[in-house]
Amino acid sequence: MSAVPPAWIVPDWPVPERIRALVTTRAGGVSIGAYAGLNLGIAVGDDPEPVAENRSRLQRHLPGEPRWLKQVHGVRVIDAGAVSAPVEADAAVTRAANVVCAIQMADCMPVLLGARDGSVVGAAHAGWRGLAAGVVERTVAAMSVAPSEVIAWLGPAIGPEAFEVGADVRDVFVADDIACEPAFQRIREGKWLADLFALARVRLQRAGVDAIFGGGLSTFGDPVRFYSHRRDQVTGRMAALVWIAG
Repeated sequence: MSAVPPAWIVPDWPVPERIRALVTTRAGGVSIGAYAGLNLGIAVGDDPEPVAENRSRLQRHLPGEPRWLKQVHGVRVIDAGAVSAPVEADAAVTRAANVVCAIQMADCMPVLLGARDGSVVGAAHAGWRGLAAGVVERTVAAMSVAPSEVIAWLGPAIGPEAFEVGADVRDVFVADDIACEPAFQRIREGKWLADLFALARVRLQRAGVDAIFGGGLSTFGDPVRFYSHRRDQVTGRMAALVWIAG
């Protein structure tokens, strides 16, 4: 595998050395126009040829082809080692070496998970719908280790300065858990700014995960580095990836 480009993100979290993870940015790709950079999404309107080249460039830094998902903002968790073609799901786990769990994003948060003993990893696509429905808790449960033995890392997502939602979104979270209330800041009648990072921390802690790292990188606020669907509407996709080195 090649060295990770310096413009990409290597999560800083205290997992065993055999657990590897990275997050791509816009840097290093050949897509142009609204997708300029390393667009990895094949279903967002970009020309398939540069997307294929971008994915090829990504794979040089991985031990195998990423197990891409057909993400639908749901809660299905799959065993990444049991599939070869993309399936409809929003999270994946694996205990197998060199099987790469992959989440695509352009505002929704990728949550990467690793066991303290290095035996299992997971990745979840956690936009507000997935968080509200329990995708993080489902992924932690699918790892089949004590939640206290799980370490989480929150990847880039739309920041709380830009994620405007209606009262309906706030009500979904607060009605379920009053601990979510501080994650919402009222800006005018019926409108709130939501903090996905804070919401993910509440959900992880409720699932029994206390070792939580990352968070704070806003996709919306950095157009040079990140794609953002809320900011640009037509845009590319980045990827967050985690695996066990074999």
